[in-house]
Order: sequence, then structure tokens, then C-alpha cells
Amino acid sequence: MRLPLVVAAAAALIFPSVEADNVDHRYKKDEHVELWVNKVGPYANPQEAYEYYALPFCAPDTKHHPDAPGGGGRFNEWKGLSIGESLGGHALRHSGHDIAFLKDGDPETCTTKALTQDEADHFAKAIQHRWFYQMYLDDLPVWGMVGEMLPKADQLKSKEKDDLARLDHMEDLSDNEIKDLHPYVYTKRNLVISYNKDQIVKVDLESDTSSLQEVKAGAQLEFALHVQYVETVEEFHSRFDRYLDHEFFKHPIHWFSLFNAFMMVLFLMGLVALILLRTLKKDYARYGIMHDLEEGDDMDEKEALQDKVEDSGWKQVHGDVFRSPSLLALFSALIGTGWQLVVLTLGVIVFAVLGPLHGEVHEGRGEVMQAIIVCYAFSSIVSGYTSGNYFKSYAGTVQRKGKETSVQWQQTMALTVILLPTVTVGVFATLNSVALAYGTINSIPFMVMIKLFFLWTLVSIPLCVVGTLLGRHAHKGTANPFPCRVNAIPRPIPEDVPWYGKPSGLIPLAGLLSFGSIFIELYYILTSLWNYKFYHVYGFLLGVYGILTIVVGMTSIIVVYFCLNAENYLWQWTAFGSGASTSGYVFLYGVYYYIFKTHMHGLLQMTFYFGYMTLIALNLGLLCGTLGHWAASKFVKAIFQNVKVD
Repeated sequence: MRLPLVVAAAAALIFPSVEADNVDHRYKKDEHVELWVNKVGPYANPQEAYEYYALPFCAPDTKHHPDAPGGGGRFNEWKGLSIGESLGGHALRHSGHDIAFLKDGDPETCTTKALTQDEADHFAKAIQHRWFYQMYLDDLPVWGMVGEMLPKADQLKSKEKDDLARLDHMEDLSDNEIKDLHPYVYTKRNLVISYNKDQIVKVDLESDTSSLQEVKAGAQLEFALHVQYVETVEEFHSRFDRYLDHEFFKHPIHWFSLFNAFMMVLFLMGLVALILLRTLKKDYARYGIMHDLEEGDDMDEKEALQDKVEDSGWKQVHGDVFRSPSLLALFSALIGTGWQLVVLTLGVIVFAVLGPLHGEVHEGRGEVMQAIIVCYAFSSIVSGYTSGNYFKSYAGTVQRKGKETSVQWQQTMALTVILLPTVTVGVFATLNSVALAYGTINSIPFMVMIKLFFLWTLVSIPLCVVGTLLGRHAHKGTANPFPCRVNAIPRPIPEDVPWYGKPSGLIPLAGLLSFGSIFIELYYILTSLWNYKFYHVYGFLLGVYGILTIVVGMTSIIVVYFCLNAENYLWQWTAFGSGASTSGYVFLYGVYYYIFKTHMHGLLQMTFYFGYMTLIALNLGLLCGTLGHWAASKFVKAIFQNVKVD
């Protein structure tokens, strides 16, 4: 009875409630409105993000300035972040600006000290490589360009709206492209806040091109922020819609790809059902005749039909097909981890689909990451139960002593607990080291590491252990779960078989077909990850997830059937590999996407990109491999349960 209390206490400790500045987002006149600066960095490299004041900006001359007499010093205040926000690479710091609701005051200004050569070079590098900055006001993000590379700026009088639509077309300038261009920084910003009654519904940041000032050593830059309030009739509940690229995500191609994949699934299901039913019907008929002949007394009739009903193919391996797979402890742990990922993925997608009930996940910083962490922790009981139950099912087919079986149980439980976390921690440790070396905000804070460690030790591990014990003792005392007995001596596996009877020839084809059903959606997912787009079409994602499940299951069944017909009874790893091979094509597509669809560059961004793609491919491989094995297992049990064997 104490375990639920321990889990609840650990969750409360690790995920404390953090109140927003204005929970209801309602303001009174002259009430303070917080403006937080988040990050600055090159647009082409999402993970190369630095703290806003990594560039030599100056603190505004307000009461929040740390040097102001009697000031609160909020300029040095950092906003409390959740684990999801920290892992998402956010670092919100108070801007130091004193903004009041519905109060249009004079611009708040500040002047830098004379720039040193290093500071001027830092600004010049940022402008050349199209650095942008991000701020948050009332939880609404705004973006702005640091500056422009221009021959001269004294004739520019217009205003440039620096929002995400414009940033989407920015590219770095190489050294040979700048030639006679010089770096100019925007020094005047206009913050336009649209409000409806007592709520803020829209924020725009405009950079005044007439304020462009050349960056050079010895220059003093005077920055100014002017705030303007504009009344609007737009509703508060739809204020985030302007950040969603409906034209991109709901493009007719996206709809057509989903419909096309669905039709392919229907066609494939019908085709597979027709082939397998007709083939198995002939097999059952042939084996039924054989069984009747063996019970009959007419020797002449036996000899006449013997050639037509020769016992061969998948029925030949009925005494070995339910033999334990090699490396049973490892395989059980993989199956358990895979089922955990199946439940986790479904849970997170459903949570996102139900956004209208609890709040859209794309509107909250790090909310999806937070949901993934919570679902992973509490779904650990699934991994423990399925790995323990699977090991129990096949442990009886292996002749082992009691002590050896006990060791195998311990290995299964330990691998289930540490397998995926160890790989994930290894990848993130590498990425964190690179981020620390470059000084970016994408490094994981020490306290977040401590919280994740306690979450794993106080929630995930206990639930996994409990799940393993439940799986081990599930259906205790029941009969053999398999329809056929396992022979004491394994039969040899024929080697002289065609390519379509070998796993090495079938597994890559199975993965290619599964990848073909998801690659369009994969493009949209990667674009949202690496191109600053808010992914919001979770209904599409749920549909594609269902399609992937069906395609992986069908292809694994076909592969296993061909292998069994070739009298290869080692189907467990083959079925798992048929589904898992999808991840190989996903990773290769990731390489293609990096080279041809992005402008990423540098060791930092390349390390983060391929580190994340490795984790994505690994987790997808475990998920698809588990689904493929589950479908093949149901198929194998069904066909051998309905065939007459000696």
C-alpha cells in the first residue's frame, strides 16, 4: 500500500506546480506586464541558441536595472521553468523593461559602453549569420532580427516587421558574399500589443530600419523599446492561431497522403487475407488428408496419395516453432520496452488530440516533452509486466536448472530497467558536453538532471519491478500457453532456400513498405522539429500511427510465413527485425533531410541533429519491432492451433 504514496510524493516533488505571472491572463490598467527575453542564435541552427545577453546588448534604464537606486533588480531574475521547458532549450530572463498595461509611455532606452573589437566582431558575426532573438510577453512569443548586412543605411526610412514568416526565408551570408557589405544592428524596436478588454491577444515586434546603426569598435549603441497598445475584436481563445501554419500542415498533399496510405492499407489487408487464406486452406486440406491416411488401413491408397500430400513446409517445424528465442532475457527486455513505447506514444498523441479539453499542447512551452516524461515514468509498469510475462512463457521451453532460471529472471528485469535509459543517457551526455563546450542554453541544468534521476529511481524503477513480478506470476499454474509441444532436440534449418525464404532478403523489404506508409508524415514532423513550426495536426498523427501499426503487423506476418515455409522456425527475431527495419529507412531519410532540406551547419548542430535522429530511429525501431512480433505471434499461434499434428 505504500508504493502509491511513494510514487505520488515523488511526482509532486519532481513536478511542482509553477504559477504563471497571470494565470487567467487578465490585467488591470497600469498593471505590470512581464517581458521575458529567451534566446538568441542563428536561424539555420535551432540548437545553437544562446542566452539573450550573450550578445553585448545593454540593460534598459528602468527601475529594474541592477544599478538603479532602490531598484528591485529584476533584470537578473530568471523565470522558473518546468523540466519540459528546460529540456526544450528555454532560458527566460527578465528583460528589465517596465511595461504597464494600457500605458503608452516614452520609449525605454539604454546606451552601451563603447564597443570593444571583440564585442563588435561578435555583433558582426551574429548579423552575418542571420541571428534572431526571441522574447515572450504574456506567454506569446515574438521574434526579431539582430541586424542586417548593408552597404549603407542612411536612406532607409521604412519599418521591417521581424516575425516568423520573414525569418523563414533567412539564409546565412558566406564570407565571399559580404564583400562591401557592413553590419548594421537594429537599435529601435516597436512592440505593438493588441488587446481585447482586459486580455492580451496579439503581440508584434517591429524593427525600425531607420534606426540601423553600423557596428564597429568604439561605437556606442543606443537601444530603445517603444510600446503601443491597439484595441482589437479578436478573441482570446484563438490568439495562438496566427502562429500555426495551416496552409503547410493542412495542405491537400497532406490529406491526400493520409487517404492514399489508408487505401493502401485496405488493399494490402485484402490481398494478404486472400493469399494467406487460400494458401493456408490448401495446407490444412493437405495435412488433413495426411492425417486421415495415417489412420486408415488402405496401404495402396496411402502410397497413391503420398506424393500429393507430402508433409513439408511450415507444418514440419511444429515441434520447434515455439522454442525459446536466443538471448531470451534480452529479447524479453526489448519486447517489454517496446510495449512501453507503444503505450507511451499512444498516450501522448491522445493527450495532444484532447487539447481542446485541457489546453492545446502547442501553446505551452515544453508541454509535449513534459507529457512524454510523465507517460514514460508511469508506463514503466507496462514494460515490466510484458517482459516478465514473455520470459515466463518461453522459460519453460528451455531446459535450465532452477538457479540458472533465477539468474535469467534477474537479467530480464535489470535489462528492462536500464536498457533504454542507458542508451538515452549516453546520447544526451554527449550532446550536453558539446552544448557546454559551446556555451549554449541547450545544456541540461544540473537540477533537472537530479529531478530526472529521482523520477527514474523513485517512480520508473519501482513500477517496472512491480510489473515484472506481476508478469512473472500472471496465470500461474495454467497449462502450456502454446498449442504444440517443443521437441527436445532442435531440427536442422535448411540452408538451400531461395531469397524469399531467408530473413536477410525479406526484412529490408518489410521495412521499406512500412516506411512508405509514414514518410510523408515524417517530413512534416521533421519540419516542425527543425524549422520552428508548431505541430498541431495530431489527428493526422493518430491516423498515421494506426496505419503504421497495421502495415507493420501485416508485413511481419508475411515475412514469418515465408520463413516458416522454408522450415526456418526462428521466427521471433525475424518478426522483430521486420518491424524494426523501418527505423533504418527513417534514419536514412533523416540524412537526406539534413543535406537537402535544411541549411544547418557546424559541429554543434550536426551533433544535435544526428543525436536526436539516432534516438528517434532507436525508439521507433523498438516500437515497430514489438508490433511486428505481436502480430506474427498471434498468426503463428493461430495456424498451429488449427492444424492436426502428431
